[in-house]
Amino acid sequence: MIEELLPAAVVTVEAYGDEDAEGTVLYPEEAAVVARAVDKRRREFAAVRGCARRAMEKLGVPPQPLVPGDRGAPRWPDGLTGSMTHCDGYRAAALVRAGDLASLGIDAEPDEPLPDGVLAAVALPGEALRVGRLTRERPGIRWDRLLFSAKESVYKAWFPLTGRWLDFTEADIELLAEPGGPPHGRLTATLLVPGPLVGGRRVAAFEGRWTVGHGFLATAVAVPHG
Repeated sequence: MIEELLPAAVVTVEAYGDEDAEGTVLYPEEAAVVARAVDKRRREFAAVRGCARRAMEKLGVPPQPLVPGDRGAPRWPDGLTGSMTHCDGYRAAALVRAGDLASLGIDAEPDEPLPDGVLAAVALPGEALRVGRLTRERPGIRWDRLLFSAKESVYKAWFPLTGRWLDFTEADIELLAEPGGPPHGRLTATLLVPGPLVGGRRVAAFEGRWTVGHGFLATAVAVPHG
């Protein structure tokens, strides 16, 4: 799912269920992070790192620890940038050489409506109106969950470039559907706060893609160098 949303330079690895958790041995510093976590959290933590280490191998980089840094963002090996995501039944990692992309963010969610109250908490008024219109026009797509996922991907792409929090209300996201095949399309996130400097220019918006399939939906944002 994730691979189709990102440029060709990005290496992606995904897994369904806990298949990667069984064979992933955590490094001591990783194990310390989840030493007191419940079993479900430990399995998710291991499974998504299994995906990330397989992505490293595809890029010719020796597998190594991935310890959360500020606000939980993974500390990637020098020369690499990437993103990870997990939800019940699905894990994925996307990795790219830092020279090929400035940043990227991915997110996957179950193909289900958002819990009551969540859309009101994360959506700007204009976003909520667009979600309502899209839901009427194409009711088979969980537009509310897609919006939430897009905001997660935008934040994951934003944070490595700025080191700062980005609130749900500080990016105005538009979701656009494309015809043909399974549900898929593009997204544009207009930043409502000063964007990061990338390649000497101030970035005002992020571009990405979304798709739905296999009981999940996924979004991805890729930030080029300029």
